[in-house]
Amino acid sequence: MKGRYSLQLVLALVLLGTVLLCSVFAPLLAPYDPITPDMTVCLQGPSAAHWLGTDALGRDMLSRALYGGRGCILVALAATVLSMAFGMLVGVLGGWFGGWADWVLTVFANIFQGLPGTCLMIAIAGVLGPGVPNLVFALVLTSWAGFSRVVRTETLRIREQSYIEGLRVLGAGPVRLLVCHVLPNLLPNVVVLFTTRVGRCVLSVASLSFLGLGLRPPAPDWSVMINDARLNYRSAPHLILVPGMCILLLLLGINLLGDALRDRLDVRNQEAKEL
Repeated sequence: MKGRYSLQLVLALVLLGTVLLCSVFAPLLAPYDPITPDMTVCLQGPSAAHWLGTDALGRDMLSRALYGGRGCILVALAATVLSMAFGMLVGVLGGWFGGWADWVLTVFANIFQGLPGTCLMIAIAGVLGPGVPNLVFALVLTSWAGFSRVVRTETLRIREQSYIEGLRVLGAGPVRLLVCHVLPNLLPNVVVLFTTRVGRCVLSVASLSFLGLGLRPPAPDWSVMINDARLNYRSAPHLILVPGMCILLLLLGINLLGDALRDRLDVRNQEAKEL
């Protein structure tokens, strides 16, 4: 089992490392400008000059694929970090203090979690208009409740532990208990949840950008490339295969990393191994 987990973690790191490095060093790796069109080489298949072919405007698909992960990954990371921060704040406060504060915060979280996330994102992005800030706002508004519920449940469990009661007796205040004891014990679950949420945010960004509510042309984004390929993908299938494979590899790496971290950080699995 340990060997399988190690192989899974290595594969996840290789996939994610490759995608991230290609995105970061796209200006050095891209052979052509990803935005400038060249109508003399429209819809060409893979060749020595253009390894992954060209699109309907003659732009190099390899160059656009290398640049394409930048916007999607940055938006997904920003939205996930903000969602996690707000969700953890609400969950910790509700789980630790309890009472009416917990009731109000829980009802508030349940309202947002009960709404259909995709429809709400489309509605928010449609009302506010396309753009990165509005896209991040829509993602945060529909994602924070999941973090809140998990964090609240774990905070309630940690609050009832005997060592927390002992620290209270010794005079430890709520701020010290939260910062030094509750938050460190929340990290394993939060890290695993963070990886899964990043994957969902990547799909959400791709979906909204495909609908024209997120990143928009001429940005060399993978979802924008898929949207641009709708008219010509039958005669030039590489137009949709290239960005589709990029999104698939990124999501595969994220999911493998999340599964590996869950297996390694799960306390119940560690206890079972010790027994």
